Amino acid sequence: MSYIRAEEILPKEILASVQQYVDGQMLYIPRRAEEKKIWGAATETREKLRSRNEDMYAKFCGGVSVKELAEEYFLTEKSVQRIIRKIKPSEGNEKGKPLGGKNE
Repeated sequence: MSYIRAEEILPKEILASVQQYVDGQMLYIPRRAEEKKIWGAATETREKLRSRNEDMYAKFCGGVSVKELAEEYFLTEKSVQRIIRKIKPSEGNEKGKPLGGKNE
């Protein structure tokens, strides 16, 4: 992220006021709430994670264990369980069994 020189854009009065609090240091000014974008909106990351999670769920439904999925996707078993529950919460934990697939 590049920065803008304050003396080039701010009126002298405002610059002097800011300098009372921060003098010669970098200052981050957040976006206005109405200008903020949701996480992942500027990249394809959100879509890639959704696709990965759906693939993971399909493999789980096909009998792959949570442990195997965790190893394949470099996640903890708890993270895999959370992802599976988010995709299909009504099927996530039937009859009190842990989410584990065929091998657990």
